[in-house]
Formats: sequence, structure tokens, C-alpha cells
Amino acid sequence: MDTRPRILLVDDEQAITENLAPLLERSGYQVLVAANGGAALRDVTSFTPDLIVTDIIMPMMDGRELLRRLRQADNWTPVILLTQVGSSTERAMALEEGADDYINKPFDPHELIARIRSVLRRVQVGKPPLTAAQRLASGDILLERAARRVKFKNRVISLTPKSVALLEYLMTHADELVSRDRLLDVVWGWDYPAGLRAVDTRIAEIRKAIDDDAAKPTYIETIPGQGYRFINTVEAV
Repeated sequence: MDTRPRILLVDDEQAITENLAPLLERSGYQVLVAANGGAALRDVTSFTPDLIVTDIIMPMMDGRELLRRLRQADNWTPVILLTQVGSSTERAMALEEGADDYINKPFDPHELIARIRSVLRRVQVGKPPLTAAQRLASGDILLERAARRVKFKNRVISLTPKSVALLEYLMTHADELVSRDRLLDVVWGWDYPAGLRAVDTRIAEIRKAIDDDAAKPTYIETIPGQGYRFINTVEAV
């Protein structure tokens, strides 16, 4: 019996699937390719993937509709979206609809493999991802996502909107090393004229608000030269 994790790769661009599918196979995954969301829905039943990688823009049924139909059917198979570069708001909406992560096209295939491994590590089988939760709790932190409000020790703390978004991404990707480039892309957007120091400044703001010591962190760990990791357990509440 083949015990390798099963990946359903959904994309109408044959040039992408012909190159990406063999690479995923060599990386230790079983791979099935579907050309659109409708075909993918049928394959979900027969192939029972452990994770779905899907393009967004496709004929017949796009990736967002595929995601919505899966979640409406209470199917919480992890989904990574392959997107054309869009606004940070559009990407946030996709995550709130139940996507586990996204990666911009064009992308480094090895970055996708790293993202797949991260998602499979943190997913809880049959449960919604943290990206779909309305309230997240970790230790003394409570993040109310719809209200864009953060509480620490039951008191509302003052954070800039960018700091809230940064904390939100780190909490929904707990225990994952996230690079500064990735955080800059997610929170500020790919075309925003901000440097990596903007990320460090907002991290410092968050740490001050939650009494987190950078030298002995409870919540946010710095990985020198690489990025940040949220190290405390996060739960949907």
C-alpha cells in the first residue's frame, strides 16, 4: 500500500502541471492532476487527497468556487491557492473562506513544497483551519478577527492595523518559520513601498504590547537572518 501523502493538483495550464506533478512525486507525494474545479470535486471523492493545491483562475469552475463548495460540504481538506498577484485584502478574504495558505504565481516550486509541508504539519484532520476561525486564543492573547481587536490579559490593547494583521498571520501559521519577505507580502502587499525594517518595527510594537521578551519569548521567536515564528499554542475559540 502506498502510504505517501496524496496531493490533488488543480490547474488548467498543462505546462505547469507537467512540470510540477513530477517534482511533487519526487518530493514524496502521490499526485493526481485535475484541469478545473469541477473535475477536482469528483476526484476528491475517489482520490481522497490529504491536501489540494489549486489555481484560482480556471474555466468551468475556478479555485475560489471549488474552495467554497468543499467548505459548504464540511470538507476541511487543506487547500493551498495558487494566485495571480492580488491585493492583500483579496488574499485575506480567500483565507477567511477556508483556504489554508496561498502562493503567488509565478512561484518557486520548492517554496510550494515547503508550504505544503508546513500546512500538513499544522492541520487537524477534519477540523477547520485556524485561518477560518473568527477568534484565536494563545495564552493571554485573544484576537477577535472581525472586530480587528486584540486583548491581552482580558484588556484591549492598542495596535496599529498592520500590527494586528501581522499578529493574525503569525497566529494562523503557528510554529511555522515565516520570512520577513513573506510577511511583507502578506501584510503590506507586493507593491507597497515598505522595506523589511517595517516588519521588524511592527514586531517590536506587538512584543511591547504583550510583554514578550525577544531574548526569552513566550509568543514570537526571532530566527536570525530568516524571520519569525509564533511558538505558543493557538486555538480557535
